[in-house]
Amino acid sequence: MLKRYIGDRAFYRQIFTVAIPIIIQNGITNFVSLLDNIMVGQVGTIPMIGVSIVNSLLFVFNLSIFGASSGAGIFTAQYYGRQDHQGIRYTFRFKILICTVLTLIAGGIFSLQGKQLIGLYLTGEGDAASAMEAMEYGMQYLKISLWGLLPFALANAYSSTLRETGETVVPMVAGVTAVFVNLFLNYVLIFGHFGAPRMGVAGAALATTVSRFAELAIVAAWTHKNSARNPFILGALSGAYIPGTLLKEITIKGMPLLANEFLWSTGVAILNQCYSTCGLDVVPAVNITNTLYNVGSVVYQSMGIAVGIIMGQMLGACATREAVQDKNRKLLFTSICCGLVFGVLMAMAAMPFPKIYNTTANVQELAAVMILLSSIMLPFNAFTNATYFTLRSGGQTMVTFLFDSCFVWAVCVPTAFVLSRFTGMGIIPLFGLIQAMDLVKCIIGGRMIRQGKWIQNLTN
Repeated sequence: MLKRYIGDRAFYRQIFTVAIPIIIQNGITNFVSLLDNIMVGQVGTIPMIGVSIVNSLLFVFNLSIFGASSGAGIFTAQYYGRQDHQGIRYTFRFKILICTVLTLIAGGIFSLQGKQLIGLYLTGEGDAASAMEAMEYGMQYLKISLWGLLPFALANAYSSTLRETGETVVPMVAGVTAVFVNLFLNYVLIFGHFGAPRMGVAGAALATTVSRFAELAIVAAWTHKNSARNPFILGALSGAYIPGTLLKEITIKGMPLLANEFLWSTGVAILNQCYSTCGLDVVPAVNITNTLYNVGSVVYQSMGIAVGIIMGQMLGACATREAVQDKNRKLLFTSICCGLVFGVLMAMAAMPFPKIYNTTANVQELAAVMILLSSIMLPFNAFTNATYFTLRSGGQTMVTFLFDSCFVWAVCVPTAFVLSRFTGMGIIPLFGLIQAMDLVKCIIGGRMIRQGKWIQNLTN
């Protein structure tokens, strides 16, 4: 029984080789985001509300970029498994084009409809003057953040391709450098140190934007300079040609991922909007909860990316069905264990963490309970995350679309919408109920994995 779920040294060496750089990068990124969030929180509750709302909107863009790159990334990992550099070149080119198009669309929407989108989160009980002030802070943050959308999208195209071709250290270095640039500039610009003006929320947005450019510069410069290590980059930007058959396959297999990430992140944004109708204090409380959750979920989310890469490479190399299932079973078990460990740590931080913020006692109390509820679900979230990446590695993108975003829209969003608007249910039972719905996804995901329909080579 132990051998079915626990691997040997070679197994964990392979996991750590792929996952550790991703964990380090994501860990530092989320930890610095936590510090960034705390710095903004020191400015006051109202500025934190404005920034929280904008970040909730930008979250939709960020995950859409991730989904667009991931769609082509399924093929990148399998092309790398068979050492087809021309195929990798085409998938990278697709990523650059689709990320640029999405950035232009997002920039237009945020520029024209930013105020209306922010206003959706300011309809709960609370002072009207505070809501207007939060709107001003939000628009101030959004206008500067728009300049960082394109470098973020392009850096994602480069970094995801490097990870899928076995190079995880360089994206880690670029990401870590960027977050430290962000942290330093936050300290300087938010509070006005070293002779710089005290910019507050605007300083936080500017720091993040500069860090996006820093990350792109590092990862792009290394990729082009080391063309012998990355032969796919030769001629990758010299044209826009992608074979019609491959473009069709990426569209069929990959675009459901883009739709999934967009709809899922939009669903999460709407859930947060439903929570906000319970009062303005809920917005900073949810923000505090999500900030700590992002740190606590770093390992299992990084493990999910590693699962997708390892499974994709095995499928591309035509590994046997039994070998693929055996390794996947061990990877899923490892992910659950990671979720359990960090769920316990997150629960231990539930009471002291919200007190770091310069906010009201009510916000701190709400955040503490929401953190505790989120920590209970962490092991289950780890399983569904690893399941998602497993199904995706074999091209089961339509299945993952139904499994992920359709579940949010068909179950979670209607439930939250009805309960928040037509009943007197408070934020704590509402939040807990929506979180617990992931238990249903665990059952569905487990059945999909056991069926084994995801085990297929897409590059033959």
